[in-house]
Amino acid sequence: MTSRELTGLLPLPERAAGDEAKRRWADAACLLAFGAIGWPWLLYSLWGGRRAEKARLLDRLGLDDHALPHLGSWKADVGFLHRIVDAVEELRPRVVVELGAGASTLVCARALERNGGGRLVSYDQHGGFVEATAQWLESQGVAADLRHAPLTRSVPGWPGSWYDLADLPERIDLLIVDGPPWTVHPFVRGAAESLFDRLSPGAVILLDDAARPGERIVARRWRERHPGIAFRRLSGSTKGTLVGRRSTGGEVVPFPARPAARPELAGWRRAAAVMMLVGAGWVAHDVADGMDAPAEAAAFLAEASSSHSAGLTRQRMRSQIESARLNRPEIAAATGIAIPALPGRWQVVDVQLYPTGEGMAVATAMRTDRGEPVTLFATRAETPAERRPLLGRSHGRAVAYWEVGAFAYALTADIDPARVLTLAAEVAAAG
Repeated sequence: MTSRELTGLLPLPERAAGDEAKRRWADAACLLAFGAIGWPWLLYSLWGGRRAEKARLLDRLGLDDHALPHLGSWKADVGFLHRIVDAVEELRPRVVVELGAGASTLVCARALERNGGGRLVSYDQHGGFVEATAQWLESQGVAADLRHAPLTRSVPGWPGSWYDLADLPERIDLLIVDGPPWTVHPFVRGAAESLFDRLSPGAVILLDDAARPGERIVARRWRERHPGIAFRRLSGSTKGTLVGRRSTGGEVVPFPARPAARPELAGWRRAAAVMMLVGAGWVAHDVADGMDAPAEAAAFLAEASSSHSAGLTRQRMRSQIESARLNRPEIAAATGIAIPALPGRWQVVDVQLYPTGEGMAVATAMRTDRGEPVTLFATRAETPAERRPLLGRSHGRAVAYWEVGAFAYALTADIDPARVLTLAAEVAAAG
């Protein structure tokens, strides 16, 4: 069986062996409680995403229409798979480590193949599933290093059984966490932090199912313990995605050791927390969601406004040579950023690359058909906007912004805000 086949709601059963596989009663209670609270996510996860988005994914990867016939359930959905392709296109990673094989393995391996190559090491706890997935990838003409990693280990500070990860790469550029399943323990994926010291500067972590209550608590702990990694939860998938980016300015700061609870009290404390979650019901959902809300657009708008100011300054300086050639295919190939088509009568004045906290950005200074100086800022970011532009302000000027797929765009100008929004709508429609 592979992720190609239709599956049920729950993940594949674990093959427990001996006393090591027996859960303490408090862990079992925690599992039941989170199942009671998280059932809406479990039902919603049966939907693998919109057909149009799956078609766009297959087109991005050059795969045939039947390459991913069944998504959803315990498998990755279309939104998370797009995030993997986005990360590969942006990072061009040399080494990717994946926890939990399946559809994501095919997508990541194919994305690497189409973006300069790279090594994918994928671990899964089911030996037969690993073998079947390897054959599936071979039938699609791609390859990955798939390994059987039974759940026989444990990581201090995290409940549940963890992978027996053999021969891990010394450096990881992209870490994909899509396992073990929540049925092992709602917090079990938190143990992936045991790999964080192997992350290269600028490396990215992708955690699937980030909207579930267990993963939200994991995300909160990771934020507290690893200040050297910037985490944020993104929308755009049925089950949510947590993205972490390691700082390029130094090593990951280790989390401080905490005094262990007395053994006779640890179970009672966990059980009490479980009862509180059950009693709180959907209120617990709302609280967790508030503590893990996606980042607002303020930083993105500030970067867009700053790029407009920088462009105007360059145009006033004789010593600065402007580049008025906008080569959209070359920019897409070099940066992974798609620049939309521009209205026909607009004149490009300058094109510049900008580093941002989320990676590379492209700023295109232009003049409209009325001669108005405007700047189009394009990068990968998460904002409240969709395809229809929204209007914001930064540094005292109007900024209209919108999103298309993985990319966020902002049009900035020192003119009437209503006019800025109209111009942005023209660009959004043209692109």
